[in-house]
Amino acid sequence: MRKTGAESETQNNLVLMAEIVGVHGIKGGVKLKIFSEAPEALQDYAPFCDAAQKRSFKLLDVQPHGNTFLAYLDGVTDRTAAEKLRGTKLYVPRERLPDIEDDATFYHIDLIGLAARWPDGKPMGKVVNVANFGAGDLIEIRPLKGASFYIPFTGEAVPEVDIKGGFVTIDPPPGLLD
Repeated sequence: MRKTGAESETQNNLVLMAEIVGVHGIKGGVKLKIFSEAPEALQDYAPFCDAAQKRSFKLLDVQPHGNTFLAYLDGVTDRTAAEKLRGTKLYVPRERLPDIEDDATFYHIDLIGLAARWPDGKPMGKVVNVANFGAGDLIEIRPLKGASFYIPFTGEAVPEVDIKGGFVTIDPPPGLLD
């Protein structure tokens, strides 16, 4: 397994666990996009907070619904209140997530700040973000010079992740960086 947990958020050491992407019904149900490989365990990490850590969210119920999950939040009892939360990202502090003992498993947030190297070991830049726009995980690399770019987070394009060593090896697909 190459990853566990969630997409990253570097400020305040928060880990993005889910995003409210829509509403469901008239009783305040929300649709969640969950960024964990174990969506069934999402409620175990509650309560969640927003990026500013000013609001807290307690999940009352979560269940699969097509490509998303349906959830009900404590205090959200109608569609109007649910609509106001669309786009809200739900975070947990990194320290509340379980420790990882397997070197081949990590949280996305653990990648942020790692040095990015070419397969020959020469410096490329550093990892500044891990994202998923719907077609799979991408790591964003800020090169030593120039604009940042995304690399597919696959075993072929990122053949080595060494959290303890502080680097990732990047072998971009042919033509990606031309």
